[in-house]
Amino acid sequence: MSRKESAVTFLKTAGFGKTEDAYARFAPDFIHHNQYFKGDRESLKSAMAEAHEKSPNKRIDVKQIFEDGDFVITHSLVVRGDPSDPDVAVVHIFKFRGDKVVELWDLVQLLDKNSPNGNGAF
Repeated sequence: MSRKESAVTFLKTAGFGKTEDAYARFAPDFIHHNQYFKGDRESLKSAMAEAHEKSPNKRIDVKQIFEDGDFVITHSLVVRGDPSDPDVAVVHIFKFRGDKVVELWDLVQLLDKNSPNGNGAF
């Protein structure tokens, strides 16, 4: 499996409620930079599992993906399943060592349904 495929599979597996499987398979030992949680693996894993519980009908659609050396970057549309929740654009930056994720960053942008930009977020 390529690193691009691993990154997408990690996101979709963890995002769709199989968080334990995603972390065991792709990220057995890593750190992250999400400012809302401690930087350890367990904190983010728990947060992702909890997010799935709150939004079990969430959809992740990877629109763009880039790879450069040990890094993979995904640019995704996340639809949380509740029409009252805004969709979000998310950029995930994965650092790999071999075939495992060792570091992760994420950047989130709420998408305004009434945005004046006709080009859209993607």
